[in-house]
Amino acid sequence: MEKWNHTSNDFILLGLLPPNQTGIFLLCLIILIFFLASVGNSAMIHLIHVDPRLHTPMYFLLSQLSLMDLMHISTTVPKMAHDFLSGQKGISFLGCGVQSFFFLTMAGSEGLLLTSMAYDRYVAICHPLHYPLRMSKMMCMKMIGGSWTLGSINSLAHTVYALHIPYCRTRAIDHFFCDVPAMLLIACTDTWVYEYMVFVSTSLYLLFPFIGITASYGRVLFAVYHMHSKEGRKKALSTISTHLTVVIFYYAPFLYTYLRPRNLRSPAEDKILAVFYTILTPILNPIIYSLRNKEVLGAMTRVFGIFSFLKE
Repeated sequence: MEKWNHTSNDFILLGLLPPNQTGIFLLCLIILIFFLASVGNSAMIHLIHVDPRLHTPMYFLLSQLSLMDLMHISTTVPKMAHDFLSGQKGISFLGCGVQSFFFLTMAGSEGLLLTSMAYDRYVAICHPLHYPLRMSKMMCMKMIGGSWTLGSINSLAHTVYALHIPYCRTRAIDHFFCDVPAMLLIACTDTWVYEYMVFVSTSLYLLFPFIGITASYGRVLFAVYHMHSKEGRKKALSTISTHLTVVIFYYAPFLYTYLRPRNLRSPAEDKILAVFYTILTPILNPIIYSLRNKEVLGAMTRVFGIFSFLKE
């Protein structure tokens, strides 16, 4: 029996899963994904930290991507699982703000970090002689610090504004976490100005970086096409396809969700799309960057003594 007892300042998260056997099955699947994502991203961070051969700008950026993915999935799945199993769907006003802040921080920071990773590959393939200068350790640290800082500032602004909006009647958020667009639907004031700011913020942190990444990879593909070495061309294409897979899985659902006007959105569709960037992407990233990367497989062999059959 679901218990919705809550104070006047609490919100209710209606959740993602139906309260039946299908919901239990899907929850078990999500918990398994959460476990694998946690292990995979933690292992990636550990590998990059302990293996000197992975102490390069690309892998330092990748370690931050794994950290963001780990925090991203930890922000939503444990609360969702607890709500489903206990029937307690309430979340405090402060708890909703904290969850929203961390989710938006990871979303913005990861979008900027993926842009930095695309720039790293662009310089490595198109300007290899300038790579040590353009992607120095200091530059890499600036990229990482800038991603976290700008993501946090953007998140703080949105979270503070969302928590100051007056909410009336029901406080039931038709989502499985405190997503700001879903919260706007239960506001009892006109939010068109804020919705415009969400559009601007999404454009700055997701749309423009996505366009920049697409343009950089277009330039990279042009350079790869003119490579004389077949082995170099094959390696470059493998790297590009890996990055593009991650980029598409992350950016496409985000952009489709946050750039649409309110009258074209539906809570059911938003929740399904949110599964991609909150649950599936964190498990896909360590798989894509490990099983398709000989250097990571080699590090796994050296550190963990596994995947030796894939090393060659």
